[in-house]
Amino acid sequence: MRMHNVKKAFTRDKYLWLMLILPLLYFIIFHYVPMGGLIMAFQDYSPLRGIMGSRWVGFQYFIQFFTNPTFTRTVFNTFYLSLLTLIFGFPAPILIAILIHECDLKKYKKIAQTISYMPHFISTVVIVGMLYNFFNPMTGVVNTFIKMAGGQAVNFMGEQRWFRPLYVGSNIWQFAGWTSIIYLSTLSSLDPELYEAAVIDGASRWKMLVRITLPQLLPVVSIMFILRMGTLMSIGFEKIILMYSPATYEVADVISTYVYRRGLLEARFGFGTAIGLFNSVVNTALLVLFNAISRKMSETSLW
Repeated sequence: MRMHNVKKAFTRDKYLWLMLILPLLYFIIFHYVPMGGLIMAFQDYSPLRGIMGSRWVGFQYFIQFFTNPTFTRTVFNTFYLSLLTLIFGFPAPILIAILIHECDLKKYKKIAQTISYMPHFISTVVIVGMLYNFFNPMTGVVNTFIKMAGGQAVNFMGEQRWFRPLYVGSNIWQFAGWTSIIYLSTLSSLDPELYEAAVIDGASRWKMLVRITLPQLLPVVSIMFILRMGTLMSIGFEKIILMYSPATYEVADVISTYVYRRGLLEARFGFGTAIGLFNSVVNTALLVLFNAISRKMSETSLW
């Protein structure tokens, strides 16, 4: 009987199942199959010998990483930079979505949406190039205004204390508008009768925001926060490599850039895989932990 129901459901939704084939193939080929390469973290991997022929070294690379002087610096920089991005970047799309939702003029609402989405489609290389142009100590727009106000030019891209603000700020500018789509879709599906009833009861815009809008957003915010915590220790190396210099190396070097240098540039594939595996385990642990906390506190969770 159960097999009959499954067959019936498959026949009814066959086109939907066909649409799933390409996404499933993508995840299988590019996400699940490469997991077999994690065994390199425990091997002195050699491309000539392959995974089956490389010498087994156990936890040697993990011990080397944990006892390396750069371990504390890279882990701290990764955690601190990601935490700053979370604190300042996570609320930004929520705020943008609420502001656009509260706007009554449809024309300006569409213009605001378009402007907020546009930076997402600019490549990281171009974003960093813009940062170098805007904050150039000689010809940059920012330093031009500083000098016009009687101040001294600042080498923003070459000073350690400015690296994190520039990284976090540019990330917010680039991704906040695009991420707000998720929250806007939730707000657009809210029942208008809730607001109509609140207006009849004499509720102000602020009270409607606090009593209706935010509670309706809370489940989506919780899910997005849990997913964000699952990538807390993952920071893409592309932007940081483009931004950092020897002067900012002390605050800019993170786990992903360390893996890039040691694993790819030095061809120590086993060592790089070991560090990447450590990073993934920490992210998975954070995901499970915060999912359990969310399920216990708000009954909203991924599973």
